[in-house]
Amino acid sequence: MTTTNGSSPLDVEIGALQGGPADLSQYAGKAVLVVNVASKCGLTPQYTGLEKLHEQYAARGFSVLGVPCNQFLGQEPGSADEIAEFCSATYGVTFPMTEKVDVNGEGRHPLYDRLTGFADAEGHSGDIRWNFEKFLIGRDGRVVARFSPQTEPDSAEVVAAIEAELA
Repeated sequence: MTTTNGSSPLDVEIGALQGGPADLSQYAGKAVLVVNVASKCGLTPQYTGLEKLHEQYAARGFSVLGVPCNQFLGQEPGSADEIAEFCSATYGVTFPMTEKVDVNGEGRHPLYDRLTGFADAEGHSGDIRWNFEKFLIGRDGRVVARFSPQTEPDSAEVVAAIEAELA
């Protein structure tokens, strides 16, 4: 199963963190790691690894896309400006970020409607478990991998999946 309705997650409309639309069509033909992020989580240091991946593979047609979410113990309470400042000043984040959205429940953003049907290597599909759950979208616009929140961005399995999409 690639997505819940056969359409690419990149076909949805979502706002950019600093306002206006985040044009996901710019990622057509690229590999994208979509990650729900939070600034006050025990996993927040993963921003370092995400930025490293973004910098390492950008020239080969890869991007990280951060999606702030405040659904897990209120760990992303800030405004768009506060989130942007924190990510830039604390972790040197240069990868794009969307507006803050819900990833679970009745208010789940359509992006996550299209992502959550894909199972990870352990067979988990459905609701996002915590901050920093990762989805790799391949060059063809389909979800090709899902990784648990605890899986570090620079882990062998994430790097191998990215490399396979960029080969």
